[in-house]
Amino acid sequence: MKHWATFNYLEFELPIDAVMDCHHQGACDEDVEYWQKELNLELPRKPMIRELLECGAWSVRELCALGNDELEQKLIWIAAGNIQDELGEEK
Repeated sequence: MKHWATFNYLEFELPIDAVMDCHHQGACDEDVEYWQKELNLELPRKPMIRELLECGAWSVRELCALGNDELEQKLIWIAAGNIQDELGEEK
């Protein structure tokens, strides 16, 4: 089963396994990195930066210094958390 990660400027699908693996208590870095490689999303850079800027956790300078893989990983982590929240609300 897949779930849509819908943002203002981007949309992509995440399998339920990725949703559960990429947002949990403790460090998620290795799980997110695994799924980022597995998913092969190749999201466009500018929309990723715009999306992450809206979170308010990073500056333009910080985001521009990151590679595309790192930007995607941040979005996958956020998306997994958002989807988990939505699934919890459905119960």
